[in-house]
Amino acid sequence: MPVLTRDPFLLEPFRMFDQVFGRMLGGMNRTTGFVPGLDVRELEDEYLVLVDLPGVKSEDVNIELTDQLLTISGVRVPFESGDAKQLERPYGAFMRTLTVPQGIDPDSITADYADGVLWLHVPKPEHSKPKKIAISGGTTRKQIGK
Repeated sequence: MPVLTRDPFLLEPFRMFDQVFGRMLGGMNRTTGFVPGLDVRELEDEYLVLVDLPGVKSEDVNIELTDQLLTISGVRVPFESGDAKQLERPYGAFMRTLTVPQGIDPDSITADYADGVLWLHVPKPEHSKPKKIAISGGTTRKQIGK
């Protein structure tokens, strides 16, 4: 599903950055240059970012918010034991960068890590949450112009 540029989370401009960064760190083949997949979901009060990080320890992951850039980076180390007969699992340093809406409070972002998935909860800024307006009373108003 394409990401629209008006969406608060912009992914597309950073895919090229991810690819170039990955090449600088050893190439984007099947065994080096790990680029984890991610999903961004919009819920009523927050954005939920899910990042697949199988085999990555939570202490090897860094999450930073600078201005409107949310950066998730770290490293997935290769399994080094035994005589390798086939290698398909990617490894290496990774970085994913997302643009978030203005007004995100960095202290309100929380992260959980379970079963190889990083869950980032990014609360929406107050100005972007829809405001519900109640309809008052049941009185009848005069028509304009009469």
